[in-house]
Amino acid sequence: MFGNCSGMGDFASINWRSRGYLPHFDAPGYQQHIVFGLSDAVAEGDLAEGASTHGRLSRYDAILDAGRGECLLRDPRCAQIVQDELLKHDGVRYRLLAWCVMPNHVHVVIEQQADLAGTVRRWKSWTARRINEALGRTGRLWRREYFDRFARSQGHLAVMIAYVEANPVAAGLAAEENGWPWSSAAHAETIAGQAPGGPSGPKG
Repeated sequence: MFGNCSGMGDFASINWRSRGYLPHFDAPGYQQHIVFGLSDAVAEGDLAEGASTHGRLSRYDAILDAGRGECLLRDPRCAQIVQDELLKHDGVRYRLLAWCVMPNHVHVVIEQQADLAGTVRRWKSWTARRINEALGRTGRLWRREYFDRFARSQGHLAVMIAYVEANPVAAGLAAEENGWPWSSAAHAETIAGQAPGGPSGPKG
């Protein structure tokens, strides 16, 4: 299902919400690009409240891509914990279409089957606990806010997926998209959304 920004009427008022800096669209059946970052990846003063919604989202994404903070997800153990959690709910809360675990943030493209806020909360809660245990640390891991953008068309969805899978190459972390082990590009031989617990079959 794809959304249209014009003429949305009650559809927009029902499905849009905001709990902080960024607005969120939350409706099962829609394809969403979600980005969530570590707590030290963005400084509060970096984000201008007066900017337009599009400007704020673009700024948020650009700051995350700058690779600020400790970049705890650079540790393979932490990246694997996040990737495993994304795969665990595939086919249950969403169809997992693409993902990429970057050193200080995570990109995910899904087709919602449950509420988005609850899904992101599960991702953050479980991975924070596991990563803190793995690193022997305590305290906050993830930034409270997350970014989401729903696909307007099949072409827009394709652009989202291509952007997510190209992120490690653009950041200089891999020479080719399939060279970054914590992304869907490295798992191109499997297809998402087939069964609980992750991909289970060849791509057609």
